[in-house]
Amino acid sequence: MRVRFWGVRGSVACPGPETIRYGGNTPCIEVRCGNHLLIFDAGTGLRPLGNLLIKDKSISQIDIFLTHCHLDHVIGLPFFAPFFSDQYRVRLWAGNLLPKDSVEQVTRKIMSSPLFPVEVEIFKAEIKFHDFRSGDVLRPCDDVVLRTAPLDHPDGACGYRLEYGDRVFTLVSDTEGFPGKRDRELITLARNADMVVYDATFTEEEIANRPGWGHSTWARGIRLAEEAAAKQLCLFHHDPSHDDNFLDALAAEANDVRPGTITAREGQIIDL
Repeated sequence: MRVRFWGVRGSVACPGPETIRYGGNTPCIEVRCGNHLLIFDAGTGLRPLGNLLIKDKSISQIDIFLTHCHLDHVIGLPFFAPFFSDQYRVRLWAGNLLPKDSVEQVTRKIMSSPLFPVEVEIFKAEIKFHDFRSGDVLRPCDDVVLRTAPLDHPDGACGYRLEYGDRVFTLVSDTEGFPGKRDRELITLARNADMVVYDATFTEEEIANRPGWGHSTWARGIRLAEEAAAKQLCLFHHDPSHDDNFLDALAAEANDVRPGTITAREGQIIDL
């Protein structure tokens, strides 16, 4: 299992000289399980990933799993190059929309006037839309299992536990992680995982003034990793106001508390 980060920033893209080292693209994580390609979230980082896939040509089946459909997590969809090629089959999944909405409706809404100049019919790839409910167990491939759980985030969000062979990758992003709310589900997702990617948008000082925003801290991520006996913790969904120097200091502090903790950087590749 190989994990590659294409976008690690939350809320809004923030390119510039102060975010060069960690990156300014919004959430997008590529996970390779043997020959299977799974993508988690479709933020602005999805665009460079799509461009690479077009050049690579070794993959034709792609699954994109959304944690939720806030703009920073879906804004890359209209710019994903494989959508415009008939050489690809793409499945788009979301677990936070039923019963009022669907992932197809969300995609069509993004790609409609006056928000976007062309509609989804311009796509040439074979596209299938899949809605599920957070808590469902998904089997996108015979040898891949995705366990899901609801997260405490405005409009809902979905956490993922990806199991392939003897490796486990967990994504818990866009959650507040308050005791007694989703702790049991989070621990189940993260139990003995090889890597847990966790929402560390705020510091403890910052989150005190942001109750209900649906984001967490590195300290809560460490608590989850310890409770779940996860092997490695990766901090993710960096606040756009946190520049490289701020994240350097945050990374050092978190690593002091739990040695081996990673602070995700755009372009970073981790083999599990």
